[in-house]
Amino acid sequence: MLELEIVTPEKLVLKAQVDSVTVPTASGEVGILPSHAPLVSAVKPGILVYTVKGSTDKLAVSGGFLEVNSNKVAVLADTAESADEIDLEAARTMRDEAEKAFAAVAAGSLAETEAAREHLDAASVRLQLAGGR
Repeated sequence: MLELEIVTPEKLVLKAQVDSVTVPTASGEVGILPSHAPLVSAVKPGILVYTVKGSTDKLAVSGGFLEVNSNKVAVLADTAESADEIDLEAARTMRDEAEKAFAAVAAGSLAETEAAREHLDAASVRLQLAGGR
Protein backbone atom coordinates (compact mmCIF):
# COMPACT_ATOMS: atom_id res chain seq x y z
CA MET A 1 0.00 0.00 0.00
CA LEU A 2 0.94 3.61 -0.58
CA GLU A 3 0.05 6.59 1.57
CA LEU A 4 -1.31 9.24 -0.81
CA GLU A 5 -1.62 12.82 0.36
CA ILE A 6 -2.91 15.55 -1.96
CA VAL A 7 -2.72 19.12 -0.69
CA THR A 8 -3.65 22.46 -2.29
CA PRO A 9 -3.04 25.92 -0.82
CA GLU A 10 -6.66 25.87 0.43
CA LYS A 11 -7.01 22.41 1.93
CA LEU A 12 -6.01 18.81 2.41
CA VAL A 13 -7.83 17.20 -0.53
CA LEU A 14 -7.09 13.55 0.19
CA LYS A 15 -5.16 11.41 2.64
CA ALA A 16 -5.64 7.70 2.00
CA GLN A 17 -4.02 4.31 1.66
CA VAL A 18 -4.03 3.40 -2.04
CA ASP A 19 -2.80 0.58 -4.25
CA SER A 20 -1.45 2.77 -7.08
CA VAL A 21 -1.31 6.36 -8.33
CA THR A 22 -0.77 7.87 -11.78
CA VAL A 23 0.30 11.52 -11.79
CA PRO A 24 0.73 13.90 -14.76
CA THR A 25 4.27 15.28 -14.50
CA ALA A 26 6.62 17.45 -16.52
CA SER A 27 8.11 14.32 -18.12
CA GLY A 28 4.78 12.56 -18.77
CA GLU A 29 2.46 10.40 -16.71
CA VAL A 30 4.17 8.58 -13.87
CA GLY A 31 2.68 5.36 -12.49
CA ILE A 32 3.54 4.73 -8.86
CA LEU A 33 3.27 1.38 -7.09
CA PRO A 34 4.51 0.32 -3.64
CA SER A 35 8.32 0.34 -3.30
CA HIS A 36 8.69 2.98 -6.05
CA ALA A 37 12.09 4.66 -6.21
CA PRO A 38 12.32 8.12 -4.59
CA LEU A 39 11.18 10.82 -7.00
CA VAL A 40 10.57 14.57 -7.11
CA SER A 41 8.88 16.11 -10.15
CA ALA A 42 6.81 19.06 -11.28
CA VAL A 43 3.07 18.35 -11.68
CA LYS A 44 1.47 19.47 -14.94
CA PRO A 45 -2.24 19.95 -15.62
CA GLY A 46 -3.87 16.57 -16.08
CA ILE A 47 -5.87 13.82 -14.47
CA LEU A 48 -4.45 12.13 -11.39
CA VAL A 49 -5.77 8.58 -11.04
CA TYR A 50 -5.61 6.48 -7.89
CA THR A 51 -6.82 2.96 -7.16
CA VAL A 52 -8.06 1.54 -3.86
CA LYS A 53 -9.04 -2.14 -3.73
CA GLY A 54 -9.91 -2.23 -7.44
CA SER A 55 -11.91 1.01 -7.38
CA THR A 56 -10.50 3.90 -9.40
CA ASP A 57 -10.99 7.60 -8.65
CA LYS A 58 -9.81 10.65 -10.59
CA LEU A 59 -8.92 14.24 -9.78
CA ALA A 60 -8.16 17.13 -12.13
CA VAL A 61 -4.87 18.63 -10.94
CA SER A 62 -2.80 21.57 -12.10
CA GLY A 63 0.63 22.82 -11.21
CA GLY A 64 2.70 21.96 -8.19
CA PHE A 65 5.07 19.19 -7.18
CA LEU A 66 5.14 15.45 -6.59
CA GLU A 67 7.35 13.68 -4.06
CA VAL A 68 7.61 9.91 -3.71
CA ASN A 69 9.61 8.44 -0.83
CA SER A 70 9.24 5.33 1.37
CA ASN A 71 5.76 4.34 0.06
CA LYS A 72 4.47 7.87 0.61
CA VAL A 73 3.22 9.94 -2.31
CA ALA A 74 2.81 13.66 -1.63
CA VAL A 75 1.20 15.85 -4.27
CA LEU A 76 1.35 19.58 -3.60
CA ALA A 77 -0.95 20.94 -6.30
CA ASP A 78 -2.19 24.39 -7.22
CA THR A 79 -5.64 22.84 -7.69
CA ALA A 80 -7.16 19.37 -7.26
CA GLU A 81 -10.84 18.70 -7.94
CA SER A 82 -13.07 15.69 -8.39
CA ALA A 83 -15.61 15.62 -11.23
CA ASP A 84 -18.42 16.32 -8.76
CA GLU A 85 -16.73 19.53 -7.60
CA ILE A 86 -16.48 21.00 -11.11
CA ASP A 87 -19.29 23.16 -12.49
CA LEU A 88 -19.54 22.07 -16.15
CA GLU A 89 -20.73 25.45 -17.48
CA ALA A 90 -18.09 27.36 -15.52
CA ALA A 91 -15.46 24.93 -16.82
CA ARG A 92 -16.58 25.57 -20.43
CA THR A 93 -16.42 29.32 -19.90
CA MET A 94 -12.99 29.04 -18.28
CA ARG A 95 -11.67 26.98 -21.22
CA ASP A 96 -13.09 29.42 -23.79
CA GLU A 97 -11.46 32.36 -21.98
CA ALA A 98 -8.18 30.47 -21.74
CA GLU A 99 -8.26 29.73 -25.49
CA LYS A 100 -8.74 33.44 -26.23
CA ALA A 101 -5.94 34.40 -23.86
CA PHE A 102 -3.62 31.83 -25.44
CA ALA A 103 -4.39 33.12 -28.94
CA ALA A 104 -3.75 36.69 -27.78
CA VAL A 105 -0.24 35.91 -26.45
CA ALA A 106 0.78 33.42 -29.14
CA ALA A 107 3.18 35.99 -30.58
CA GLY A 108 4.33 37.14 -27.13
CA SER A 109 7.26 36.07 -25.04
CA LEU A 110 7.99 32.42 -24.31
CA ALA A 111 7.09 32.88 -20.63
CA GLU A 112 3.71 34.44 -21.51
CA THR A 113 2.98 31.71 -24.03
CA GLU A 114 3.89 28.92 -21.60
CA ALA A 115 1.77 30.43 -18.82
CA ALA A 116 -1.20 30.79 -21.18
CA ARG A 117 -0.70 27.20 -22.43
CA GLU A 118 -0.66 25.85 -18.87
CA HIS A 119 -3.83 27.80 -18.03
CA LEU A 120 -5.51 26.43 -21.17
CA ASP A 121 -4.38 22.88 -20.33
CA ALA A 122 -5.75 23.18 -16.78
CA ALA A 123 -9.10 24.47 -18.06
CA SER A 124 -9.30 21.67 -20.66
CA VAL A 125 -8.53 18.99 -18.06
CA ARG A 126 -11.28 20.28 -15.74
CA LEU A 127 -13.77 20.21 -18.61
CA GLN A 128 -12.64 16.73 -19.66
CA LEU A 129 -13.11 15.31 -16.15
CA ALA A 130 -16.40 17.11 -15.52
CA GLY A 131 -17.82 16.04 -18.88
CA GLY A 132 -16.97 12.40 -18.24
CA ARG A 133 -18.85 11.99 -14.98
